Amino acid sequence: MNSFPHSAPASFRLPRICCGILLLLSFRAVAVPPGGGRQEAPAGIDNRPAAVVSPGTSTVAFTTSMEVLNDTTKLGPGDRVSFRVLEDKHEPIALVVTDSGEMEVPLIGRVKALDKSCKQLAYEMKPLFEKEYFVKATVIIGLDLVGTKSRGKVYLTGQVRAPGVLELMPGEPVTVSQAILRASGLADFADKRKVRLVRKKEGYQEPKPGAAKVAQRKKPSWIARQFGAREDTTNDSTETILVDLVDILENGHLERDPVLKVGDLIVVPERLINF
Repeated sequence: MNSFPHSAPASFRLPRICCGILLLLSFRAVAVPPGGGRQEAPAGIDNRPAAVVSPGTSTVAFTTSMEVLNDTTKLGPGDRVSFRVLEDKHEPIALVVTDSGEMEVPLIGRVKALDKSCKQLAYEMKPLFEKEYFVKATVIIGLDLVGTKSRGKVYLTGQVRAPGVLELMPGEPVTVSQAILRASGLADFADKRKVRLVRKKEGYQEPKPGAAKVAQRKKPSWIARQFGAREDTTNDSTETILVDLVDILENGHLERDPVLKVGDLIVVPERLINF
């Protein structure tokens, strides 16, 4: 029986060696993914915050009319907006409503933004830009991020089950009836028809020290008592709105349910006759 010698000739060993090399290369190509055998250079550390793409930013970038700006959502502390003047030919910039309710706007400085919509604020800023910097200014403002801070407090006293303080959160309008329900509702002897909402007057400025204060009492009219019309109180700094909860909750006149503002005081009186 013939057998191969222990030492094959070189002409026979060479093809076997080549086949072995090719076989190893084929296994390596299958087992190692592309780039798996290379040592990648370490990525550089980027300490910049990640860019946040928000609907407001994209809207501002492509909006060319002030008429289509948001006119329903009121701005509050911590809200972030995008802003630009169309005629300035620059990209939108980010602005933040501070705890004091103001925004630092380029060229015109601090602007009061609290409880104003983007559309309302844009139209208030427009003449300020046109006064010195532009013949015509198209101011575009868009809300990017609603802040999480409380906008402020309202106060409930009198015939409610849980009198005290209620926080007004951003993006959440609260009416008089809703605030009373959150205070666990009315007490047993509450006068539902004569709830008083006491509010600081718009634009009121405290008198200088030493100035004389003249208190004026104005008797509320029959219409004010019946339908919640406004009436002046005994001082010049506040006004009172009479709210009829029966008309609102039982008769469905929701349009007569005032939306609360920061600093409002709700007073629920006691019925004169309890039975």
